[in-house]
Amino acid sequence: MARDLAPEVERLLQFRDPNVRKKAALCTIRIIKKVPDLAENFITPAVALLKEKHHGVLLTGVQLCTDLSKVSTEALEYFKTKSIDGLVKVLRDLANSPYSPEYDISGITDPFLHIRLLKFLRVLGQGDADASDTMNDILAQVATRTEANKNAGNAILYECVATIMSIEDNGGLRVLAVNILGRFLSSRDNNIRYVALNMLMKAIALDTQAVQRHRVTILECVKDSDASIRKRALELVCLLVNENNVKSLTKELIDYLEVSEPEFKGDLTAKICSIVEKFSPEKIWYIDQMLKVLSEAGNNVKDDVWHALIVVITNAPNLHGYTVRSLYKALQTAGEQETLIRVAVWCIGEYGDLLISNAGVLDVEDPITEVLCLNCNREQLSSIPLSRSIRKSGLHWLKGCQCLMRQPLVGGGLVLCQQQFQLSQGDPTKIPNGVVKPTSAPLVDLLDLSSDDTQAPASSGGDFLQDLLGVDVSPATSQGKLAPSPSAQAPSPVGSSPVMDLLGGFGTSQSVPVTNGPTFPAIVAFESSSLKVIFSFSKEPDSPQTTLIEAQFINKSPNVYSNFLFQAAVPKFLQLHLDPASSNTLPASGNGSVSQKLRVSNSQHGKKSLVMRVRINYKVNDKDVLEEGQISNFPRDL
Repeated sequence: MARDLAPEVERLLQFRDPNVRKKAALCTIRIIKKVPDLAENFITPAVALLKEKHHGVLLTGVQLCTDLSKVSTEALEYFKTKSIDGLVKVLRDLANSPYSPEYDISGITDPFLHIRLLKFLRVLGQGDADASDTMNDILAQVATRTEANKNAGNAILYECVATIMSIEDNGGLRVLAVNILGRFLSSRDNNIRYVALNMLMKAIALDTQAVQRHRVTILECVKDSDASIRKRALELVCLLVNENNVKSLTKELIDYLEVSEPEFKGDLTAKICSIVEKFSPEKIWYIDQMLKVLSEAGNNVKDDVWHALIVVITNAPNLHGYTVRSLYKALQTAGEQETLIRVAVWCIGEYGDLLISNAGVLDVEDPITEVLCLNCNREQLSSIPLSRSIRKSGLHWLKGCQCLMRQPLVGGGLVLCQQQFQLSQGDPTKIPNGVVKPTSAPLVDLLDLSSDDTQAPASSGGDFLQDLLGVDVSPATSQGKLAPSPSAQAPSPVGSSPVMDLLGGFGTSQSVPVTNGPTFPAIVAFESSSLKVIFSFSKEPDSPQTTLIEAQFINKSPNVYSNFLFQAAVPKFLQLHLDPASSNTLPASGNGSVSQKLRVSNSQHGKKSLVMRVRINYKVNDKDVLEEGQISNFPRDL
């Protein structure tokens, strides 16, 4: 039907009545959308419509030419050659026209025609420097003379900015366009601010420096009451961050994090962590900012973020003392931020000696004593509803404290010992990824005991605890005894007690037997002329489908490997989790190794065996080396 009607519609485009010509132009738009092949038949009649004085015909004619340019390359080139000068003249006359009651809207003559002309110029100017030069002057005139106090004026300015951003320009007009968008950000209308933020996200790819000038206004939009504006402004701020402004922008975002709404903290926290990790100029600044985020919104921080923080702390030995003191102070006001407590308890447990010795402490810092540290850790463990893993980490540290335990723990000593005994029945606490646990101090030195001390009788756990603490703990209850906990009522070998378990088997008492799960032989998973990989396996008692793998990497060459990275992939019926490696440097000639832990869950356990593809990257003498292989010699029962 469109093909049959096309000749008649083409004839009506030249009809005497302007209303008929307008309707014919609208009909032509529908025809070329249905049958793009007919576009070439309407090029000449469409150009004639651009010379009309009647605004209705001119408006539909401009729209028809725009659609023709989108469906026909021939039409686009024809309009660039024949129509740009005429369109510029029409737009200039329209912008300079006197008051006309027939077309006036908010003091602007026919804003609808303004917008259609600007959109058509945008299509013609894309990728064409000559066409863009022809329309530069009129675009500058529209951008500077249009009033922005009414919606009609704002609509024209927005289309003008969009046109400037789309055509080929030398930069001057783009600065003007970005300044207009900056004024939009100060508007009270949420819609205007939102479209301005959207346009700035496109403009930043063309002229970052011009957008940077409005950084303060954009930051204010992050604090807006409208959720959509906050989210869009936050995305724009992340695009604005670079090495020069990362500190100032991060400070502003963290300051706002303190007062932001709970539902916005998640997005804001994720963006701050991403910025700090990507643009951090130095490790100490990275640690400071991450501790601030953990203090304000630790519950919104993802696991991989605080895992990475612990790895950074571990790999910066010169900052261990500073970090531990900062974490200790942050822990005093942690509130319910479980992630901060998780990081603090682990770091204090690993580097508590630096905290107590106050190594490198500044003059303005208050000295920190062992008793204060012990009380802090104990208060966090007792006053906040923490997870099992955190309590086990904290109790591990308390277990390693020196005999200053005597006074601070008198009130709850037996209860704490029983808690430690109960928790010790589960799996050992996992050390954060990528971190090598330092060797514990000898138990005799730890407890400040000498070989001359009289051996304590093993008749009861309570007597041993009384001798250890040097105080009388019998009045802990009205009957002078503590009721045993459910986990402590199980039979145990003679001479064993919860306190002996707490002390790791110190003394002559017999150890509690441990039931081991199935054992699997270690395998050489991968071997080349320069590298050897050994896999050791273990199972969780209650999860036979889950296999814990400890990979050991050995360098067989005489050269040190740096930037060491191990990657693995498994089929869909397997799920794989890789912890970071203990180090990214592999010593030469087998003088040491790097270890890494993997966790594999097999949804087809008992039906399908494990299989894995691995890729290992490292540098040798500043040259990148890549080794790949497939591992299929896993033990069958895994």
